[in-house]
Amino acid sequence: MGKKIAILTAGGDCPGLNAAIRGVGKTAIVNHGMTVIGFTAGFSGLIRKEYVELDETKLSGILTLGGTILGTSREKPFKIEKGEAFNDKPGLIKKNYEDLGLDCIVCIGGNGSMKTAHLLSEEGLNVIGIPKTIDNDVFGTEITFGFDSAVEIATEAIDRLHSTANSHQRAMVIEVMGHNAGWIALYAGMAGGGDIILIPEIGYNINKVCREIEDRFSKGKNSAIVVVAEGIQKPDNISAASYIVEKIQQLTSIEARETRLGYVQRGGSPSAMDRILATRYGAYAAELIAKGEYGQMVAVHGGVLSAIPLEEVGGKLSLVDPNHPLITKARNMGVLFGDE
Repeated sequence: MGKKIAILTAGGDCPGLNAAIRGVGKTAIVNHGMTVIGFTAGFSGLIRKEYVELDETKLSGILTLGGTILGTSREKPFKIEKGEAFNDKPGLIKKNYEDLGLDCIVCIGGNGSMKTAHLLSEEGLNVIGIPKTIDNDVFGTEITFGFDSAVEIATEAIDRLHSTANSHQRAMVIEVMGHNAGWIALYAGMAGGGDIILIPEIGYNINKVCREIEDRFSKGKNSAIVVVAEGIQKPDNISAASYIVEKIQQLTSIEARETRLGYVQRGGSPSAMDRILATRYGAYAAELIAKGEYGQMVAVHGGVLSAIPLEEVGGKLSLVDPNHPLITKARNMGVLFGDE
């Protein structure tokens, strides 16, 4: 008898989730004769024992789809909510795992999901983690699927704003996702020709930002493109883009407008690169299960797939190094990060 495994997708959705589900499921079924089920709505489905059978037919035609066919949620089974005297969710999960005769659960998610996956492994469950997030901030791997698609979407938006900025002689401020990590802002800002890039990892001086914009216009340039990550330092009651626009109009005579991409970055069909990466991650996870190597997260370094213990991953973040080579190259080209 082949092994019986389950897949779930947890946390925020992102492009490539279905490609990862397909990569795990098809490899497990075709190459290893496993039985595969999928828990619905992330860890909530695992708690409530709500699942669907995943056969080859169910896994066909989903490679290009955005979102997740299994659904997702923000459920954190080990967190005791306000007003709860006792949390029996881990016990329910363990019972459901045993009742269903599972040999492993594949948890596809970000930092919080990898922490939960590790805690489940400490409860005695066999778990494999697959990292996903558009923010690219999961510790232990060079890149997560979803990131490339988000960068493409943000870059296209910046490209379109250039023409409007030039036509109206404005400073255009575009806000992209990234609470703690500025990977999207950095990569999209560089790909889209941003003049100023503000990320959470590098403190900025708003006066320097405004002076840079004034200098551009004084030299006869018709526009300025400012790319900001949502998590930059700012007052709590205002968005990053709104704050920067407000300051530009207070401290200069230049007209400024904001654009916030929001959830647009997380939706839609995955890029070709994300389809490939998610498929590779999923297939490698199935191979780890076949070899009985549990308690691991799939990772990639230098293009080579590997596995890293979940205990080394959960709760940690992969942040942009202020001395990252791309930042150095950007500075050498005159891009301002607000700290100079």
